[in-house]
Amino acid sequence: MNLLFAYVEQEELSRAMTEIVNEELEHFLMVLDLLAQRGIAFRKLRPGGYGQKLHELIGKREPQRAVDRLLVAGLIEARSCERFDLLRQHVQDQELADFYGGLFESEARHHAVYVKLAKSFRDEATVKQRLDELAAEEAAILAEGDTLPRMHS
Repeated sequence: MNLLFAYVEQEELSRAMTEIVNEELEHFLMVLDLLAQRGIAFRKLRPGGYGQKLHELIGKREPQRAVDRLLVAGLIEARSCERFDLLRQHVQDQELADFYGGLFESEARHHAVYVKLAKSFRDEATVKQRLDELAAEEAAILAEGDTLPRMHS
């Protein structure tokens, strides 16, 4: 939602973010339904440090800020994609395996959308270079670990 409102003048971005927001809200409702079916109360969890540390890498000046925001979002989606893939491969519950499989596909698509949108602010070579830089920083963040394991941030 933040990206949608920060760059409302970018119609392609606004439309893509609207689709992603709608899909993410649909996923949220699906999670609520799954929890309710299983008698598990939904509760707020304190976020891990991964997302916060990635967001600290975002540049302050436009258009670099836009590129970084999109690429950081893309990296978060890529890691979520990997996690959902692992879960779907190893969970014994078929309903959950199917659910994680659907999330895997969505997260992969979202990652690609974020990277594509970054290219509307800078040329492809610049975006690729910055993605490589952010991915290297992300690798260092992941190597540190986190006391709060989380799926999506």
